[in-house]
Amino acid sequence: MTNERYNARDAEQRWQRIWDDRAIFTTANDDPRPKYYVLEMFPYPSGRIHIGHVRNYTLGDVIARYRRAQGYNVLHPMGWDAFGLPAENAAIERKIAPKAWTYDNIAAMRKQLRTMGLSLDWSREFATCDPTYYKHQQKLFLDFLKAGLAEREKRKVNWDPVDMTVLANEQVIDGRGWRSGAPVELRELTQWVFKITTYAQELLDALDTLDRWPDKVRTMQRNWIGRSEGLLVRFALAAGTPGGASEIEVFTTRPDTLFGAKFVAVSPDHPLATEAAKSNPNLAAFIEDCRRIGTAQEAIDTAEKRGFDTGIKASHPFDPNWTLPVYVANFVLMDYGTGAIFGCPAHDQRDLDFVNKYGLGNTPVVCPEGQDPATFVITDTAYDGDGRMIHSRFLDGLTIAEAKEEVAKRLETAQLDGKPVAKRQVNFRLRDWGISRQRYWGCPIPVIHCPACDVVPVPEQDLPVVLPDDVTFDKPGNALDHHPTWKHVTCPQCGGKAQRETDTMDTFVDSSWYFARFTDPWNEQAPTTRTVVDRMMPVDQYIGGVEHAILHLLYARFFTRAMKATGHIAFDEPFAGQYTQGMVVHETYRKPDGTWASPGEIRIETVGNDRHATLLSTGETVTIGSIEKMSKSKRNTVDPDDIIATYGADTARWFMLSDSPPDRDVIWSEEGVKGASRFVQRLWRMANESAEIAKSAPPARPAAFGAEALALRKAAHGALDRVSAGIEKMHFNVCLAHIREFANTLADALARSGPSSADVTPDLAWAIREAANILVQLFSPMMPHLAEECWVALGQSGLVSEAAWPQIERDLLVEDTMTLPVQINGRKRADVTVARNAASGEIEAAVLALDEVKRALNGAAPRKIIVVPQRIVNVVA
Repeated sequence: MTNERYNARDAEQRWQRIWDDRAIFTTANDDPRPKYYVLEMFPYPSGRIHIGHVRNYTLGDVIARYRRAQGYNVLHPMGWDAFGLPAENAAIERKIAPKAWTYDNIAAMRKQLRTMGLSLDWSREFATCDPTYYKHQQKLFLDFLKAGLAEREKRKVNWDPVDMTVLANEQVIDGRGWRSGAPVELRELTQWVFKITTYAQELLDALDTLDRWPDKVRTMQRNWIGRSEGLLVRFALAAGTPGGASEIEVFTTRPDTLFGAKFVAVSPDHPLATEAAKSNPNLAAFIEDCRRIGTAQEAIDTAEKRGFDTGIKASHPFDPNWTLPVYVANFVLMDYGTGAIFGCPAHDQRDLDFVNKYGLGNTPVVCPEGQDPATFVITDTAYDGDGRMIHSRFLDGLTIAEAKEEVAKRLETAQLDGKPVAKRQVNFRLRDWGISRQRYWGCPIPVIHCPACDVVPVPEQDLPVVLPDDVTFDKPGNALDHHPTWKHVTCPQCGGKAQRETDTMDTFVDSSWYFARFTDPWNEQAPTTRTVVDRMMPVDQYIGGVEHAILHLLYARFFTRAMKATGHIAFDEPFAGQYTQGMVVHETYRKPDGTWASPGEIRIETVGNDRHATLLSTGETVTIGSIEKMSKSKRNTVDPDDIIATYGADTARWFMLSDSPPDRDVIWSEEGVKGASRFVQRLWRMANESAEIAKSAPPARPAAFGAEALALRKAAHGALDRVSAGIEKMHFNVCLAHIREFANTLADALARSGPSSADVTPDLAWAIREAANILVQLFSPMMPHLAEECWVALGQSGLVSEAAWPQIERDLLVEDTMTLPVQINGRKRADVTVARNAASGEIEAAVLALDEVKRALNGAAPRKIIVVPQRIVNVVA
């Protein structure tokens, strides 16, 4: 038996070289075995991996190694989501080319990821900024264009007047550009869009089939798609309305509340607002002010509700003598419904805030059950629950559903200027996906603008349209616009002078199909190889943060359908299973001067239940703050390189899996990491102790097993069953608890056996060898380097990474005993444990021997004992 400590630094590098040399994680597309595709969302090459990467990729690696051991042809690739603004920022700040910065970061992060021992097929690696990748993305764009799934349209966008670029909603902070700090303007620009709304209903309906997705993610997607059924209602406008408009259309999902209407409001971009502003400079100024909010829904929702009374009046659909004031309001969006609403403040909090500000009052029209309609009033909180209609003329007493139907029937038959006042309509919150970005470091949009021929697709044989390397960033805006030669081309149709499209694609495009490209990244002729992609897809298990639960997953689902429509694949959904892991969090530390301290700068001391922190350098007291997401700004980060160098990758992997369920945040603690490191050493010692005893084990399975050997075998196969089920469900922290429990059982058996194998019976020696082998295989997906080292110590041939998953002997899972509750005169008083095949007489005798039963009977015989087989025993005293 070895007395040496396990040397993680030596073992991990050695086994990683062996795995690479033998290419055991390389996937063959023609492998006849069943496939299993596991994929973690690929990283942005920022320059360093963070501890969240360690957790994310460990989760996927456990699944990949487990499925490989089960006999699947596992596809587990890695690539880089490499385009984006951070590279341009780096180019400006460091005076380095985005391409050089990106590829340097890829090299650094690849080296870091390799130290984790991930079972990745690196032969399929690509970066989305590789022309060999985005050539095919440009081909997809042209195919979508031909199929009517891509087009140009005018739309409102956030415009940064300093950087001269469109900003995504997330890049607008407090109404200002995130990089320039300039007030954002709302502009109408011609943009390229993907027609995701074509599949709105299909994307919504298919969520019901994704039963291996978290419910919260499916709910988020449903809400984003936002299907709503309602009425399109026409309100007549008073004569003399600017521009001669005679009506305004309003889409509403609550036509039942029409009798509670207090105003009509239109978007600042509504044609009626535009027309009215021509003769009203105050209104024009108000509209301009509204546009500074930008297009972000969150900013609009949280902004103060403001309106401008246009003086225009609208007639109530059920009563021409009832007029409503028409406002321009900053919370009404032009791209939802018709850009106009009617406000029922009693039953909508936003409307209530608005009328309370402008003194318009409210009338409740839905009364909760049990409330007196005569006394039911609304002040500061709107009522949006169920109830019966009140103050609503012919609707009074109806339920909300009945009132909606009655309003629809009446307004569908009523006439305004010879047309029905209303019609039923389905609306979606989902909008077409604007993909134009005025930046350099992105996939060029492969079209040419010709004065004579208009928009001309780049001929397929001219793909890829490659980004020029010799760009400068000394002027604001898109570097492609400033390039002296790149954008000037000849029109492929007429031969005249023309210009390339200088907008590049939203980086969400790059990540919307990369999973399909991984199936055959060597195909130079097409984005996919149909026979391969249709066999290897969909991704069986996709893993990534919940922050991508809406847009990325939704865009990927759209892209898959668009690729099917254009003949590149034959399936609809990209991800059969999807999992959102939690974040890695850490407590924060604040120095006396108010600045943040990093975990490496402090010493923690625990006295009883109190923890104290001091600065290592000065001994000053440090305030221990809240536990928060790791961030550079609060310096509560830990460096994966430091952890791996100090403790080894397996320790980091084990800790990441053991602390909490994978879908919840894990709290990083030095104590926890040290505990994981001690467990690594314990397993190493146990493997060597087991190997010593296993030397005396017979090669063939014994014909019979004694009680101790049988108990150990039951523990081994019970753990195998529970850990297998846990990995299937991704309950990794539970799996690790079962492994620890089983390790304790094996340790007890080893302790009873003593240091020598001489006194160990052959059946127990065989059971110890079997148990040790199973234990190593159970932790091998989590700690693969240690497992390989233990596998060798146990005398096994080959690699544990290539070994088949152990077979569970189900007979060993059947318990010989059972525990039954015992009721005395109808109340549970005790439990009795008996043999599973015990006869009723034996069960009765065991029950009568219980102290609780003896006390209840007080020496008398029971009146009756009723044994319900396998369930319960009733004693009637």
